[in-house]
Amino acid sequence: MGYDVELVESSQQIDAFHQLPFQIYEDYPQWTPPFRSEIERIFDEEENAFFNKGECERYLIKDGDKVLARFAVMNTPKRDEVLDPTMGGIGFIEMVEDHSVAEAMIDFAQQWHQKRGYNAMRGPINFGENDTYWGLLVENYDEPPIYGMFYHPPYYKTLLEQTGAQKLDDHWSYKRDFSQPIPERMQRITDRIEQRKDVSLRPIDKKNIYRDAEYIRKIYNDAWSDQDITEREEEFTELTRDTVEDMINKLKPVLIPESVLLAFVDGEPASFIVCVPDLNEVSKETGGRLRWWHYPKLFWFKRRAKHLRTLVFGTRPKYRKMGLEALTFTRGIQYTKEAAPSLEYLEGAWVSESNWLMQRSLEALGCHHHKTHRTYKWVF
Repeated sequence: MGYDVELVESSQQIDAFHQLPFQIYEDYPQWTPPFRSEIERIFDEEENAFFNKGECERYLIKDGDKVLARFAVMNTPKRDEVLDPTMGGIGFIEMVEDHSVAEAMIDFAQQWHQKRGYNAMRGPINFGENDTYWGLLVENYDEPPIYGMFYHPPYYKTLLEQTGAQKLDDHWSYKRDFSQPIPERMQRITDRIEQRKDVSLRPIDKKNIYRDAEYIRKIYNDAWSDQDITEREEEFTELTRDTVEDMINKLKPVLIPESVLLAFVDGEPASFIVCVPDLNEVSKETGGRLRWWHYPKLFWFKRRAKHLRTLVFGTRPKYRKMGLEALTFTRGIQYTKEAAPSLEYLEGAWVSESNWLMQRSLEALGCHHHKTHRTYKWVF
């Protein structure tokens, strides 16, 4: 059966792109729409710096006037070249339960990439960093998605694998209830580290938030460009000052300072952790919109948030094996619980299945693996 594939350009097509999930997830009460404005920034050439590195287009698949699927195709040539084979990307997939629709989507995406010299692609991915909107949910459909992570129906996995998709990698989400006590061993380790005269720890200073954001940026770039799991360095892209400042501006209204911690060794920024309240709790209430009358809801949100997401963390290589990760994670849990009593659980998303070091660290803190998001590859 032939379908029409339309490039999303007009305001009506953009509306259709965002409206389709509301139809698909009518029978999936756990689904939460991401903020429409946040998704739109990804496709805005002036807002998203990745357009300076590659290209991205989004499409609708239609049967007459009826929208059956949506997706985006993308590439960042220099970044893609480190992959074996070189792979472009497909993402933001939503589709009705119909094998022919899935085939039409993947066929179109393959042709789009072949015209640009690619013989493989991966997805679902984001046209940006992989800490948000990346991967297909393949485990645990019973809980709502945390901020920055997609929820998908179980049939997406079946339909994509029928198109020839092969598993590329899995990323795990870890969960920890705030009511759960810190294991005694971790408490002892943390106390011992904190007693060192050369080590200090503090929350982010909201009065000097851009200075602290620069500390975080420098630690992150050092940490993720030189990893213990060496194969994970391939796709590292350095965080720019503009990127970090944009993130701070977006999250500043809802940040709980006690959940953003910086550790110092002899006064030098050495390790950090950034956790944010689950903004999906707000987008669930507003249908993914953020209009002016929703802002009071956003500003007061951190006082009633139930879920917290670990967004990013890192330790400079020369300070590894000092236990700074245990310090920032443990004290982050304790400080945040005291500052925001409404919180019920923490979710640490996007831990690579190959990152056994982080898995062991999280499990030592009492976290358990409870969701999996998978990235597939297609070779053509």
